[in-house]
Amino acid sequence: MSILQKSLAEFLDPTQARSAMSTLARSTNRGRASIAIFVSAAFLWALALGASPQLHERVHKDANRSEHTCAATMVASGGYDYSAHPPLVGAPVPGVQFSKIPALTPQWVESPFLGACIFEHAPPARG
Repeated sequence: MSILQKSLAEFLDPTQARSAMSTLARSTNRGRASIAIFVSAAFLWALALGASPQLHERVHKDANRSEHTCAATMVASGGYDYSAHPPLVGAPVPGVQFSKIPALTPQWVESPFLGACIFEHAPPARG
């Protein structure tokens, strides 16, 4: 069927095109609704596991260990936006120790403004 025949068929029978569009819209809405229900149920399950340590321990046998990480521990700790990364900084390196500080010797530098003293002896200004 050519494009011209399709557009002519839609023009002559618009109810058929509308029903096809509404069927497509319903199937997309059903898919979105099922995904939303699944995500909501998973989040509520994670909340329930985070609120009840006994239930969490039934699901995970190692739930009482400190390095255990799952969705329930993330939600319970309030850190479900991201997971904590190991620190990138290592142990501090001790600084180099100096045995003694050398004595400071004064060095005199001539002021660069001493050459401008010739401007101090200008004739008096008329007032």
